[in-house]
Amino acid sequence: MRDTLVRETGPEPQAAVIWLHGLGASADDFVPVIPHLNLAGCGDIRFLFPQAPSRPVTINQGMVMPAWYDILSLGLEREVDSEHLLASAQTIGQMIEQQVAQGIDSRRIVLIGFSQGGAVAYQTALSHPQPLAGLLALSTYLATADSLTLSDANRQLPVEIHHGSQDPMVPPQLAHKAAERLTQMGLAPRTRSYAMAHELCMAQLDDISSFLRQVLG
Repeated sequence: MRDTLVRETGPEPQAAVIWLHGLGASADDFVPVIPHLNLAGCGDIRFLFPQAPSRPVTINQGMVMPAWYDILSLGLEREVDSEHLLASAQTIGQMIEQQVAQGIDSRRIVLIGFSQGGAVAYQTALSHPQPLAGLLALSTYLATADSLTLSDANRQLPVEIHHGSQDPMVPPQLAHKAAERLTQMGLAPRTRSYAMAHELCMAQLDDISSFLRQVLG
């Protein structure tokens, strides 16, 4: 995996946000968002933007592109390469452990994932053995719904699920299915819908800011 991009809002970070990009995208996709989040009062924060490895993607005719895992087929029951996904989640879990080793309490670490990155964020955050600050799932789906076991440490994990009502890439029904599954697991996810496609919008940035200030403030 390419070097992770790191941006810090101050000289002494006491919190971390790990933000995963989507299929075919780049680690720097969400770096420009930071100045719009208005996180004064949260202390210094370290933002980490990891880059997915490049691999052939079946649904894109085997084209090689940045991908956290291979997608074998689309639809409401998406078929993914679970070994790839679990390996990516393990990598992000190691990033969390590295931040803890550098002095950041795990309860001050937030995972954010967009689209394919969101599926990895789900897997990582919900199964992580240390308590985390929160999870933001953006325009994504729960790819491991049938096999995922919620860790005892994260049974109170704050979760928000954001999705575009006009998303042609990841149908909004997948966000609803994820919310239902998390509720069955005992979590209380909050869902937010926006009049947008497969993207971010300004109104959503305000809600991302509110969530981060809530769990890190």
